[in-house]
Amino acid sequence: MKFCKTYQEYMQGQKKKQPGVGFKKLKKILKKCRREDFHDVRTCPDHCPVCDGSFFPALLDEMSAVVGFFHKRAQKLLELHLASGFRKYMFWVKGKRRGGHGALIEEGKDLVTYALINAIAIRKILKKYDKIHYSTQGQAFKSQAQSMHIGLLQSPWLFELMAFHINLRETNTKSRKAPALFEGCSLKINDEKPSLACELFDSVKLDIDLTCSICLDTVFDPVALTCGHIFCHMCACSAASVTIVDGLKSAEPKEKCPLCREARVFEGAVHLEELSMLLSRNCREYWEQRLQTERVERVRQAKQHWESQCRAFIGP
Repeated sequence: MKFCKTYQEYMQGQKKKQPGVGFKKLKKILKKCRREDFHDVRTCPDHCPVCDGSFFPALLDEMSAVVGFFHKRAQKLLELHLASGFRKYMFWVKGKRRGGHGALIEEGKDLVTYALINAIAIRKILKKYDKIHYSTQGQAFKSQAQSMHIGLLQSPWLFELMAFHINLRETNTKSRKAPALFEGCSLKINDEKPSLACELFDSVKLDIDLTCSICLDTVFDPVALTCGHIFCHMCACSAASVTIVDGLKSAEPKEKCPLCREARVFEGAVHLEELSMLLSRNCREYWEQRLQTERVERVRQAKQHWESQCRAFIGP
């Protein structure tokens, strides 16, 4: 079965209407371009008068809607899973949720599927564009979308959902409950270097390195910047020239990601709590050592912060 038909059947099979990629509509735009003799197929044009005014703007709007929907749903789901006591009860009441823990797991699986199948749809339609135009403009657009933080496979919420499923699978195995719901995801540790791996649809593989590029160790108390790169929380604070007490939201807009050098990436950083739980269980010895080291540094920074606050209040 062709992917276009598979995608259409998937989207039509959803209980509630969800944002998606207008696969058939975008293919029609490209077919129209193929019929028009606007460019020489032996060259790689920088611009196509048929497509550039309709194809890329339409795809950009659809990508933004898909990513926005996915982020909002994933954030709510993970907040509910990590909540405890009365706060969790209020989440269930406000959300009018039914089905208990099993429904929560199934929703997480559905969200991962939604993100992956849409990521593949976007990749395929951009490949189609490049094939028709004998160009690399589709791949250039993909890079531009990533810089605008609307890439699904670079989403920190996708990383969290992957860790969420592995956490549940490990819990279910120990308690002999339901079988794993998302077998394709796993935590791999090679030479004491962990990574999140995922086998996706259509032979697409996702491999997320969990080594902090600042301290060159396994990420501890990990955060993902808006550019998608993952660091230890303390290392990210150091790179942003802020203290642990002030936090990443207080970082200056001029501060840049240590890897891609993109500015304005710290304020919207996401704390990866599910990933933190996963690593703490699978790297126990390292986690305990790092916990002791970080505790000393946090106390030192907190002491300096309150001393400076007291001086500012009392005066010299």
